[in-house]
Amino acid sequence: MSESQKFEIPKLPPPNFDGAGGAAMKALANRRTIRAISARPLSAEALSNLLWAAWGVNRSEGAFGQPGRTAASASNSQEIDLYALTQAGAFVYDGRAHRLTPIAAGDLRAEALTPGQRGVNSEAPLHLVYVADVERLIHTRGFPEPGLRDPETQKAYFYVDAGLIAANVYHFAAAAGLAAWFHNCDRSALARDLGLRPEQRVLFAQSVGYPSETA
Repeated sequence: MSESQKFEIPKLPPPNFDGAGGAAMKALANRRTIRAISARPLSAEALSNLLWAAWGVNRSEGAFGQPGRTAASASNSQEIDLYALTQAGAFVYDGRAHRLTPIAAGDLRAEALTPGQRGVNSEAPLHLVYVADVERLIHTRGFPEPGLRDPETQKAYFYVDAGLIAANVYHFAAAAGLAAWFHNCDRSALARDLGLRPEQRVLFAQSVGYPSETA
């Protein structure tokens, strides 16, 4: 850096966990991946709060005439569908109505894990599955970017959008004393058993529950 380019470097004070945004700061301080998850079921309240925090509607009027949600998406296309796998069955989360819609009966949780993956617990009470609806992304109500018809550009958007939701799950889990783990999954088995359309893409999964005693 030349003499003419030098400038004063701001000195950052230590993070303040008791000031404005303190609750969020404390959740971020506790954010971590916990793979050892107990089979203890989540309460209805914990499940409800988790799903809302992940991908719920937090305002009736968002961008481009759509409701706003707790995670951003490209042109507010809301192209990510969040599936919840429990011991009882598979459901898709309807954020606008804040309810779970049944998709398939039976326990599909093992499909939310990569076959042969080590150190995993398929008995975690909840596995979230992130699915991108490419058709919804292409036909967004928002700004019609030409690149949205390019598969590589689509990937860039829906992977980021899924990651934003997953981050919400991690932060809620940290605040609520839950364990969370974002990971790979058996995409072909899930696409088949969830009855997905060709334009839907299984991306990743995230296990959530109470930490086991070994965590």
